[in-house]
Amino acid sequence: MPAIVPAQLAFTPDGTPWSEVFGDVYHSADGGLGQARQVFLAGNGLPGRWASREHFTILETGFGLGLNFLATWAAWRNDPQRCRRLHFVSVEKHPFSAADLTALHARWPEFAELSAELRRLWPCLVPGFHRLNLDGGRVVLTLILGEALDGLRQLRARADAFYLDGFSPATNPDLWSPPLFKTISRLAASGATAATYTVAAVVRDGLAGAGFQCEKRPGFGGKRSCLAARFEPRFPDHDPVRPVGERHALVIGAGIAGTSVCERLADRGWELDLIERRDEPGREASGNHAGLLLPLISRDDSRASRISRACFLHALRALQTLDGARWGQSGVLQLAKDPRHEALQRATIEALRFPPEFAAYLESGEAGALIGRALEQGGWHFPMGAWAHPPGICRALMERHGDRVRRHFATTAISLEWKHNLWRVLDQEDHTLAAAPVLILANGADAPAFVQAAHLPLRKVRGQVSHLPAGLFSAPTVAMCREGYVTPDVDGMAALGASYDLDDDDPEPRVSGHEANLARLERLLPGAAARMDPETMEGKVGFRPATLDRLPLVGALPSGLRQEGARETQLRHLARHPGLYGALGYGSRGLVWAPLMAELLASQLEGEPLPLESDLMESLDPGRFLLRASRQGRGFSWVSED
Repeated sequence: MPAIVPAQLAFTPDGTPWSEVFGDVYHSADGGLGQARQVFLAGNGLPGRWASREHFTILETGFGLGLNFLATWAAWRNDPQRCRRLHFVSVEKHPFSAADLTALHARWPEFAELSAELRRLWPCLVPGFHRLNLDGGRVVLTLILGEALDGLRQLRARADAFYLDGFSPATNPDLWSPPLFKTISRLAASGATAATYTVAAVVRDGLAGAGFQCEKRPGFGGKRSCLAARFEPRFPDHDPVRPVGERHALVIGAGIAGTSVCERLADRGWELDLIERRDEPGREASGNHAGLLLPLISRDDSRASRISRACFLHALRALQTLDGARWGQSGVLQLAKDPRHEALQRATIEALRFPPEFAAYLESGEAGALIGRALEQGGWHFPMGAWAHPPGICRALMERHGDRVRRHFATTAISLEWKHNLWRVLDQEDHTLAAAPVLILANGADAPAFVQAAHLPLRKVRGQVSHLPAGLFSAPTVAMCREGYVTPDVDGMAALGASYDLDDDDPEPRVSGHEANLARLERLLPGAAARMDPETMEGKVGFRPATLDRLPLVGALPSGLRQEGARETQLRHLARHPGLYGALGYGSRGLVWAPLMAELLASQLEGEPLPLESDLMESLDPGRFLLRASRQGRGFSWVSED
């Protein structure tokens, strides 16, 4: 995926923001705010059209300065009849840096508060989808950085209004091409509207060919006309399946996966019943003293790397807004294993050209200077990387909307039953613990114990973490990893891990596990383990749910093939259990995966724009392994795909 090239701040002689790349202005010389209000808001019948809606979606082709977004956000805030949740999706090939947005937005002081919040969560400029929850989560900005057509083809959404605000068709024809208009048609809800400042024939013809009825309206400033349009779908079933009616769900599992799902659904007004066999949240695999947040990167920028990047950046934004969470942005240094791996790491950074604030390669001397110790190899440095305390995060997620989450702790779910359009969770005596139309399994490697999830290829992996007290170990201020990891000092103790033990159900820490962890520490920091006695060390064991491809299982759970013996070729052909979903398979990376996976699941249930590219969601679909087996005419087998 090509690197993002940021926009460069430039102006015309009269002070209008100007693009050197496209040779065009970002807005009318008669005033950007007036253009935003007259052409785009009024051209789409806003704010009137979003009145009393549950949610309303606007799609913009060209984020630019963000002025249309700020004007829309302000209009929404000032409207007592506003929709409950406003989604704004925008594509941008050359985004401005946060610093440049500061200078640009200073021209509109009435937006100072909104601009400050936007810039506080402004994403690192890397390709892909970036979801920003603003205004207490009531305004959701999904930025798609990269080529507009590529990004929109990957988008799953139904837009109620379109702001067609690319540069002039003469200077940027890609944003006004027939393929782009066709894609807009696919994304349009019935009755959607569109507005643009240009009345060029290529635009009128493109919209008409995509199913829009166009009309000219008075233009803004010195421009005689602008264009408004309404979408009239050719097929009555154009709109997607509506979201579930009753906002009530059961969630099984109160680790980082389950509490994240509860928080995201409760934020949307859902009522939740959370069932957990332990007496408090974050006691199983999410119970470690500290864990790391860092992305996966690969030279080919694989799907796994792209998913990891989106999840990592989203997790950091989520932590910024979570009161009571224990975490710290220490940065993470991922050391190379040997000279050959060192060369691969260096070549990967050179090929992907990430911004240095996201990922950089440090030679051994630079890496050693960063942590204050001599190192034999260099490695990747993730300045935005962090450590976090998972149990504290689980508790903070529970407290955010605690009045909407009924807690059934110290309660074991034994079986599930679908009856009268409700899922019932039953205990050992077949008594109903709770019932709701939606059930989400977030109980890790234990999920296949339920008949409805028995086919999921989840495997329990024992992970032992060792605790290093500050009196015996001088922890680095930067988190480090290679074949193991060590955190900075967190409340007087560093965490060192972790073992990867298959088919091992021992819940207690053991000396051999501490010995293996100390060997990992010695490879990271030679000599650091000298004072450690594995016989007296303390630690924790957790059982992590691993999948064949090391990616989560998120979405509707399949019930099997549509007919016995059939060989399905697409995920949409798989039959699904009604109202049954999974948030599973997070392995040892729950801190990274959980926030965006919960946002994805909540968006699916609500019928909102989805926060990830469609090809990446296919890589997360719980039916993917069943589909592969169907295509090959075989069953599942535990053979690593790494």
